[in-house]
Amino acid sequence: MKPRIEAENALHAAMHAGFFLLLAASVAQFVSGHGLSGATPLILVLTGALALVYVVGVLSWPVLHKGLPVWLGTVIAIWLALVVAAPSFSWCAVPLFFVCLRVLRRRIVVVVVVVLTVAIILARLRIAEGFDPSIVLVPIAVALMATMTFLQLDRDRAQLGKLVGDLLKTRVELAETQHRAGMMEERERLAREIHDTLAQGLSSMRMLLQAAILAWDSDPELAKGHVSRAVEATGDNLGEARRFIRDLGSPRLDGTDLAESLRDLAGQAGAASGHLVRFETSGEPYPLEPEVAVGLLRVAQSALANVSEHAWAREAAVTLTYLAGKVVLDVRDDGAGFDPAAARPSGERGHGLRMIGERVADLGGELVVESAPGEGTALAVTVPTRRTR
Repeated sequence: MKPRIEAENALHAAMHAGFFLLLAASVAQFVSGHGLSGATPLILVLTGALALVYVVGVLSWPVLHKGLPVWLGTVIAIWLALVVAAPSFSWCAVPLFFVCLRVLRRRIVVVVVVVLTVAIILARLRIAEGFDPSIVLVPIAVALMATMTFLQLDRDRAQLGKLVGDLLKTRVELAETQHRAGMMEERERLAREIHDTLAQGLSSMRMLLQAAILAWDSDPELAKGHVSRAVEATGDNLGEARRFIRDLGSPRLDGTDLAESLRDLAGQAGAASGHLVRFETSGEPYPLEPEVAVGLLRVAQSALANVSEHAWAREAAVTLTYLAGKVVLDVRDDGAGFDPAAARPSGERGHGLRMIGERVADLGGELVVESAPGEGTALAVTVPTRRTR
């Protein structure tokens, strides 16, 4: 846009300079042909007045605004007087056409150009010794070419302005779309966080309290243990809720590594559900990026919640494997299993799997789920430890 403006400014400056050069050439031609006697003093006065008015208008252009048509009318009136007295001044009409285009509306420009062209033709016919078609055709041709050129430049400028306006509008719309997309992405992220933390924690508390109610009369000590573990789960859930408010990392990982957190999670999941949950590691452990560690912990939470709520398993196992450039998390159970193709997002299990898949995709990893009715379920998540952004 800036080069275009600079080009237009250069064109304006060239036209103004051309006007003064043509004005000077006209004066020189008149003086050389008529000397300094007769009408020459009047021509010089009119030329000086025209130059002065033109300079004042050019210098005051930014502040004249509505006064520009009046200024232009004054310039044209003085110039017509000069053309009547000395037709050689007619060539100044070309830059005047350009000025008319800048100041006046298109329809008025056409009328003014016609008037100026007729004035030039009449002035030249008045001093011609005989009729020459060029006296009529040349001014018309020059006026036509100059006017059409300037009108095309004006149309190009208008189209460019419209294009720039459309681009600015598109940029605003794109920014709004990106903002809405960012909001939706953030909502999805929060939904996953709530599903994998608060919702699963509340589910565990509910199962513990239900188990406590069932054992309340027959085994008070067992019921008391269930209530104690529910209180501990409440504390964990409260920590997760505070994390949402502070938007900090997972409290479960504060001061611990992923393996230790997964071991604690397996113990809590087994205590809450009543079935055995084993945890194992494989390979040489190494530090993981916080985003990867928290993501894998959330995946394990969601997967174990699915095992507790849907699998009716007797045993589950969580395995964390450290490989070169990637880490693998496996969650297996010997429960009822299911048909992965039939697990719709609208169902509880399907919703949990969708959340796990979205989280794994955010980590740049891969999710594989293997299951069949009556044959248990195996979930494998592979995440690169050096993510390509």
